[in-house]
Amino acid sequence: MAPRQSFPDAEALAVQALGFLAAEPERIGPFLATTGLDPANLRAAASEPGFLAAVLDHIGSSDSLLLEFAENLRLNPEIVAEARRRLAGDAPGPGEFA
Repeated sequence: MAPRQSFPDAEALAVQALGFLAAEPERIGPFLATTGLDPANLRAAASEPGFLAAVLDHIGSSDSLLLEFAENLRLNPEIVAEARRRLAGDAPGPGEFA
């Protein structure tokens, strides 16, 4: 079993995920619509507690988006789910992925 991610590692992955979303209008648009944010207040929202976990929630809400992001970084998609749990303070249940 791989060691658990540190909180800073999980934060760094979520920041990368936000950059991944922001790189393409087709990816950031749904995120903004879901969160009710717009580009003008995105930076301020990024400093709010829970924001980075919400970014990873969004990435994990679509298998295709999750797989594209994970492939882009050449990592196992389960790392994204683990980072989300770490940021949200959740403990995974038996057999739980996301």
